[in-house]
Amino acid sequence: MARRASFQPQTDPKAPPRGCASSGCEKHGEFRAPKDRALREYLWFCLEHVRQYNSGWDFYRGMGEAAIETAIRSDTGWQRPTWPLGSLGGSARIDPDLMADPLGILRDTALHEKRRAPPRHEAPPELRAALGLLELEWPLDPATLKSRYKELAKRYHPDANGGDRSTEERLKDINRAYSLLRQRVGRAEPAQPMHAG
Repeated sequence: MARRASFQPQTDPKAPPRGCASSGCEKHGEFRAPKDRALREYLWFCLEHVRQYNSGWDFYRGMGEAAIETAIRSDTGWQRPTWPLGSLGGSARIDPDLMADPLGILRDTALHEKRRAPPRHEAPPELRAALGLLELEWPLDPATLKSRYKELAKRYHPDANGGDRSTEERLKDINRAYSLLRQRVGRAEPAQPMHAG
């Protein structure tokens, strides 16, 4: 069975044993305990007295709230400087040559697929319903928008349907969608929205 390593500092085996730092104790001081907050000097106790000493010792005793908060934050990074995740210690950047894949091992991974694929142009969320109504794809140019609007306006106008007013609501929706898209795409010889009636 493996023996657990001791975290006590190594002492010279030829040195005489230390006595317990507790007054009146005749046992050997085998266990160390910090003398102060600096943690550079130690007292040596027997097992019974080190337990008593440690139960009453408070690292933060005498410190204000701000000093305690600073000490706790420093301890979370083991008293070493830290940086936000991904910044690599400030302004350092990863050298693209270090990330090169000359043998093509990672060629079929999602990472490289994302690099190879042309950027997708998704429609802004507020325009998706209007694009769906007019059956158009994003990105959109003014000429395509205008021709699609004219085509749908002719198809759903009540006059083109023998005075049938059932398509009037659909034409109103098409007019609203066209107006919204026209504002975002830009105006190139704007067509006037057709009104039912």
